Amino acid sequence: MNALVETALDPEIELMELTIADVRQAFDQGSYTSEALTKAYLKRIERYEPYYNAFTFMNPTALADAKAADQRRSAGKTLGPLDGIPVVVKEAMDFAGLPSTGGWAPLSSAAGGFDLIPEHDAPVVARLKAAGAIILGKTNIPAFSHDGTRANTSWDGPTFNAVHRAIAPGASSSGTAAAVSGNFALVGLAEETGGSIQNPAAAQSLVSVKPTFALVPNSGITPLAGSTRDVVGPHARTVTDAALLLNVIAGYTAEDAKTVAAIGNVPEAGYASKLSPTALKGARVGLYGEGWRGDALSPEALALYLAAVDDIRARGAITVDDPFRGSDFASLADKTERFDARGMESLAYDFDNYLRRMGPSAAANSLQELQKMLKVDPFADDDLLGRHAKLMPILRKSLENPAIVPDLGEFLTARQRYLKTFNAVMAQYGLDLLAFPQSSAELPDIFEEKEYPSTTVSEINIAGLPGVTVPAGQYKNGAPFSLILIGRMWSEADLLAYAYDYEQATHRRIVPQLEENVYERV
Repeated sequence: MNALVETALDPEIELMELTIADVRQAFDQGSYTSEALTKAYLKRIERYEPYYNAFTFMNPTALADAKAADQRRSAGKTLGPLDGIPVVVKEAMDFAGLPSTGGWAPLSSAAGGFDLIPEHDAPVVARLKAAGAIILGKTNIPAFSHDGTRANTSWDGPTFNAVHRAIAPGASSSGTAAAVSGNFALVGLAEETGGSIQNPAAAQSLVSVKPTFALVPNSGITPLAGSTRDVVGPHARTVTDAALLLNVIAGYTAEDAKTVAAIGNVPEAGYASKLSPTALKGARVGLYGEGWRGDALSPEALALYLAAVDDIRARGAITVDDPFRGSDFASLADKTERFDARGMESLAYDFDNYLRRMGPSAAANSLQELQKMLKVDPFADDDLLGRHAKLMPILRKSLENPAIVPDLGEFLTARQRYLKTFNAVMAQYGLDLLAFPQSSAELPDIFEEKEYPSTTVSEINIAGLPGVTVPAGQYKNGAPFSLILIGRMWSEADLLAYAYDYEQATHRRIVPQLEENVYERV
């Protein structure tokens, strides 16, 4: 990572837990400029990045972009909703002119491989730029985003948890979570196939939104299941900031045809329009139980969850115990593996399309071209994508000709069954939302083999349902404990309102105290 900090004298800026509203007010009052704020964040990154490894690449134009934002403001020009606001984006997202490595060493010249340089921004990156955001850099991920627990397989090395370095940071959006939780930026973009938004947010005491499938475009992003499951969403320190970021990235674009489903489902007044400190009053809330999944909570997770449920009831909500009991919901999971990968049958086809979108100057414009260039095949490596190719006949066949759309009938049947049961249970009990513990036990250490003990992966990923995480406590080992609020498709504004009520009543976010000079593997 290259340092970008200039030595000019700037006002002292207190960066800890800044919100978008704080920064807008400072800009309006002339307390500091976007350039000064960007320098301050870059200085903080330079100080702590060696010990947390949140970034893969810094944006070489970040300071110039901040100066341009200041010039727009001083000239009285129309400003975007994030004008001058420093943000980060996940490594998997194409940023024109910077390498897209997918976290995998053979796709990184810095690790002895070769670079894929996209000609075009991913739509979500383009939307950030159009909104005036200052993108500080791209954040670290495990190889192919193929780990929900930690980023240790990245060519750039592990990312450490900003709250507690010994605890797994959650993945695959490990770097975005560390950057936002560690106060390296105001907000950031994460992306999920199976837990990659919610896990790192919950692991690092953040608010996040795993949106309804097709609400936010995911083209221009290294896929695992781009046609079926992949979603992009916010990481933020507050519910309000998560809502403001979702405003910018949600909605239809011709660059991603499936987002046509979002038309009519984005609130005209925005995702912050329903935020209220009384949103939970009278809401009917379904609680976690074996009807959702057979996994029991550990004694410590259960105690933390029951305390959070008491908080929810104190807000005036009506709770319903285990509403999925007696339904067939828990039986819908594919239990041959802990991670239910259905939907990844589209991986070869999606990856082929992803490479074609990069532009003719990219080193490879198809999966077959890429495979010819590589000395290793990720689809033959059980530690990467090979296991899925072995277990999924449709994916295996698709690898023979990735340009042909694969048969996704089995996945669509699974999605329909999940949605049918979910909607029936919600209607039967008149539920407004589910409020579950995001993890069923304390989080594992960063260098052990245990997987992240999530409760809603892959259920909401296969179903395409939205979920919002909100900090709710802390395990004895130092790991954060979070709730995940789940609702019907397109209910993000309501979920954010419920999360806001809980957040304002409890204030359970853990503010990290970053460490220095800690190189040893803890």
